[in-house]
Amino acid sequence: QLQASGGGLVQAGGSLRLSCAASGSTFGSYHMGWFRQAPGKEREYVAVISWNGGSTVYADSVKGRLTISRENAENTVFLQMNSLKPEDTGVYYCAARTEWNLVTSIRGWNYWGQGTQVTVSS
Repeated sequence: QLQASGGGLVQAGGSLRLSCAASGSTFGSYHMGWFRQAPGKEREYVAVISWNGGSTVYADSVKGRLTISRENAENTVFLQMNSLKPEDTGVYYCAARTEWNLVTSIRGWNYWGQGTQVTVSS
């Protein structure tokens, strides 16, 4: 199970830190990702991180502003969100998968969290 938290309402230029806590003892063997879905739009990937944190990939729209990290000892993955923009608004989901191939695709993820709402006001 994945439990996302940390969303909220923030003004443009502000920051939030999302967390995703995983249950079970195999968290360290999964690649993790953050996705978001804005109203009326399809879910899109935001950032992914490999099982050991050695590799990260970011969507162009968030590069330099959002940072994904993980703490395997705590079974948690984070998304530090800085310089937020109104277009970052949406429900943010964390996900876990075993395969790195095509990791930015919305397909192929083994587990999804329930989502946390992020709203950025202008």
